[in-house]
Amino acid sequence: MPVLKGLDTTMELTRHAQALQEQGYAFALRYYSHNAAKNLSLGEARALSQAGLALGVVWETSGTRAGFFTRAQGLADGAAAFQMARDVVKQPFGSAIYFAVDYDPTQADLDGAVSNYFTGVHAALYVAAEGEPSYRVGVYGSGLCCGTLVERGQAALSWLSQSTAFAGSRLYAEQKRYDIIQLLPVRIPGADGVVLDIDPDATHPDRDGGLFMV
Repeated sequence: MPVLKGLDTTMELTRHAQALQEQGYAFALRYYSHNAAKNLSLGEARALSQAGLALGVVWETSGTRAGFFTRAQGLADGAAAFQMARDVVKQPFGSAIYFAVDYDPTQADLDGAVSNYFTGVHAALYVAAEGEPSYRVGVYGSGLCCGTLVERGQAALSWLSQSTAFAGSRLYAEQKRYDIIQLLPVRIPGADGVVLDIDPDATHPDRDGGLFMV
């Protein structure tokens, strides 16, 4: 399986889908959140899919500190992400929803608050799908975070943050333990002279990254 070239951005990409395809991008990672301005829509998902780009999604709101992460928050976020995936974007079951841990957590954070959060996410997805398999749970974060949650079975996939100074990230990248890896931000041309602010991404050569099309 080849390494796929991708990107992630908070910018809406509907009008830029063909331009991205022409630049060799094979997938785009977009957002689910409580902020409609940065969320993936069904129209955008269809435009990207029709241009031949696969999609990935990450739930991200305020996960930049340990105090955000609780089981109750995981229950709420898991339920909201499931609703957006199934009912808004028509994301197919079997693909992934990544959940962001967007800071450099300690091992104690991962053993406590972050672990509790992912327990809540799994419970929410189980209830929403009435006990049937639905979406694979991924984690976006540091090498230590990704490795810990994947090893414990709390995440099935990992998207390694671009922050190489975070705990365990350099080794996680060197060992290619990720499903998707994020690189440093760049600016690229979009349609009609628009400049897009993106983070480049790449898939692991032997893994699907939980990507999908609609």
